[in-house]
Amino acid sequence: MNYQEQFLNLLDEFIEDAQIRFLIGDEEQVVGKKSINQSQKPDVTIRVRDVGLFRRVLTEGNLGLGEAYMDQSFDVEDGTLQEFLTILLRNRLDKEIRARPFVTLQILLARLRDSLRGKVRNVRRHYDIGDELFESFLDSTLTYSCGYVEDPKDDIERLQFNKHERICQKLRLKKGDHLLDIGCGYGGLLIHAAKLYGIQGTGITISRNHHSRGNANIAREGLSDQLWIDLSDFTEISGKFDKIVSVGMMEHLPRRQYGLFFKTIARALTSQGMGLVHTVGANAAKNIHDPFIQKYIFPASGQPRLSEIVEQLEKKGLAILDVENMARHYAYTATRWLDRFRSKKTALDSSKYNESFLRMWEYFFCCCIAAATASDSALYQVLFIKDHAAELPLHRV
Repeated sequence: MNYQEQFLNLLDEFIEDAQIRFLIGDEEQVVGKKSINQSQKPDVTIRVRDVGLFRRVLTEGNLGLGEAYMDQSFDVEDGTLQEFLTILLRNRLDKEIRARPFVTLQILLARLRDSLRGKVRNVRRHYDIGDELFESFLDSTLTYSCGYVEDPKDDIERLQFNKHERICQKLRLKKGDHLLDIGCGYGGLLIHAAKLYGIQGTGITISRNHHSRGNANIAREGLSDQLWIDLSDFTEISGKFDKIVSVGMMEHLPRRQYGLFFKTIARALTSQGMGLVHTVGANAAKNIHDPFIQKYIFPASGQPRLSEIVEQLEKKGLAILDVENMARHYAYTATRWLDRFRSKKTALDSSKYNESFLRMWEYFFCCCIAAATASDSALYQVLFIKDHAAELPLHRV
């Protein structure tokens, strides 16, 4: 059985709730068990331009599928790429493949053959992507983390405003509080908290670009007497803070630093201090890294399990007040990013951002949408306090 037959047979066997049409040259094949009548269309139609796609997916999973999309080996003619990926995730194709010894053996043999052939891919792991790329899809504060949906029609500006506001409310910020933002990006949350809550704020970042542009943003808002961003690592934090927040930073820490991260937070909080960690997480027993994301978008990133976060908070004497899984909100956020990116990508410098690069980012956004909709990924906000005996409200934000 060749790779094409093997892949399509697997989809036909395991896809229970949808149908996918594959157009391969002059051939058409529909897979999936969902019953449809003659007048209905399959959920998604895939135009295959290179049959090597099937081998790449079977041997390399999402990395092979993503690279095939970058190489224009396939396109989605009806439906959307995110719908296609969601169907695959929702029907747990990766787990079904791993559960079949024969298929697993074929995959292992193919990988071994590739290794023996000395296969080399010309992969650019890091891109000098520049702010113009992020400006093409992020909101005006360049906040690069999951927003919060209050109305499904919220645009990206509103999603990020909602998220900043919700964090401020959870931390019960008030005038005079000194807020530390670990991994503060361009200072969007700090600026929001200073303008609406009157806090004093310090941000830290290891990005020179975030440091310089973030402080310029603060100055432009007339908040330099309230806010400052330091170019430093979290291990260099000194002083005491009433409130500490970290948004989208923990997933970039190696696991060996989780203990130090929360130890540093515990040491830096005042006796009545409160903190919040917002991170992409794994809602499963194992944290399986996506190879496409690791290779092209966030090298060496991770997805902390809630149990890992809780363990560290308990060990450092920090009392958990609230845990919220906002995974579904990421689907809305990434959809807004994808829509903005597609509307603006033609204005990007084609000598710097070639077609393969642009398709890589589209694929990434679609992965985010599918993962937030149908995978075991999570987006945790964990709220905690230093004083176990503190007076607390009876209801969550």
